[in-house]
Amino acid sequence: MQTAIAASRAAGDTKPLRLGVLISGSGTNLQAIIDRIVAGTLDATVELVVSSRPSALGLQRAEKAGIQTLTLSKEMYANPMAADEVIASELYQHKVDYVIMAGYMRMVHAPILATFPNRVVNLHPALLPSFPGAHAIAEAYERGVKVTGVTVHLANAAYDAGPIIAQRPVAVREGWSVDELETAIHEMEHVLYPDAIQLLAEGRVQVRPNGTVAIS
Repeated sequence: MQTAIAASRAAGDTKPLRLGVLISGSGTNLQAIIDRIVAGTLDATVELVVSSRPSALGLQRAEKAGIQTLTLSKEMYANPMAADEVIASELYQHKVDYVIMAGYMRMVHAPILATFPNRVVNLHPALLPSFPGAHAIAEAYERGVKVTGVTVHLANAAYDAGPIIAQRPVAVREGWSVDELETAIHEMEHVLYPDAIQLLAEGRVQVRPNGTVAIS
């Protein structure tokens, strides 16, 4: 099952993929995406950056790159569905092809998921289905795993349970602190996320009826 956009790109549409990026914090994954676009190794443009926090450093990264931003107040998020209706409307008006969650600390709801079906992408700092949720790095570390990693997946109504696009492992070195593991995870994120988005830009991601992803 391909979205119309995925099918169009698989058929040879060469226009850059139009992205809307959702952030909450420092925006290092946003920066990795911007850097790969500038380097010419990611065939995309960032049309809008939406932040759930007015103080997010990622907003400064976006503004430095000349990207339009939108910030929603804490009061707006008191009604998550209403907030997502605003976000979905803004992303739609910017003609976004895919919505990229990059350190976005809120779950997306029906207004966004329905507007962009199979086109909302999330990054998770563990090898799903292991260690879902907001504390994946700490939980993997406390469990004493020898290998963890990074997952890029399509978001759906179930938390951290959407179709998996890409995964890469991170070996946990003996004696590492949890901070050192977190640094290694983030370094892998900055490589894998742009790579996965490039797969989308090339129209190579197809969701099977059983909810898994085939890469052509």
